[in-house]
Amino acid sequence: MDASGSPLLAATLGVLGMTAMIAARYMASSGLFAVLTQKVKPGLYQGMGGQIRREISWSLASAAIYGLPAGILAWGWNNHGWTKVYSDFSEYSLWYLPASLLIYLFAHDTWFYWTHRLFHDPKWFRRAHAVHHSSKPPTAWAAMNFHPIEALSGAIVIPALVLIVPIHVSMLITVLVIMTVMGVTNHMGWEMFPRALVHSRFGNWVITASHHEKHHEEYTCNYGLYFRFWDKLCGTDRGLSVKLAQRGPA
Repeated sequence: MDASGSPLLAATLGVLGMTAMIAARYMASSGLFAVLTQKVKPGLYQGMGGQIRREISWSLASAAIYGLPAGILAWGWNNHGWTKVYSDFSEYSLWYLPASLLIYLFAHDTWFYWTHRLFHDPKWFRRAHAVHHSSKPPTAWAAMNFHPIEALSGAIVIPALVLIVPIHVSMLITVLVIMTVMGVTNHMGWEMFPRALVHSRFGNWVITASHHEKHHEEYTCNYGLYFRFWDKLCGTDRGLSVKLAQRGPA
């Protein structure tokens, strides 16, 4: 049967295709930074084979969960124009390109901060978030190491945004690249950015591994994803990890 003649079949193929893409993106990005870690910090992941295998298993399961809403909306966008994603630069002013990027990153960061704090409630931590914190310390493979409940909470954000906030396809790809790179590098156990940047005014507001590692050390602080805005506003920013700094810069 021609998939185009069956909406259910076409949507299912879209979900499967998106799941495969997300899984491949995860394996490629985490694999790349894991290899880089071995080059720059030899032995950092020594003896962590069992943990890394668990991180990969949970992450591939998360890829399937992320693929469900993403695949359905990709099919809906292509066939029915469901989303606010546009491909013609002339549809909106050029200034809106960076503006939409910042809107998406800030909205995603806001959702992540507050759901992340919720998952640190003892009940939700035991039920779901403990999976992510079972990585001690996390590695480059831990970016999508989530229990299905937590994966679902993360999987709906970007699909929800594309339904209500216009964004050019190039900016949407940029959002996904930033999300992927920061998700991996903030967990890989060492700081890839120069000390001058991490301790600059820019670094005082943007999250890198030095900031997120502190969350994995103390649990009750540094909940943000991209920016330190909500942590600073809500008094949960406890600065940078001393242990990570002691491992030295790249």
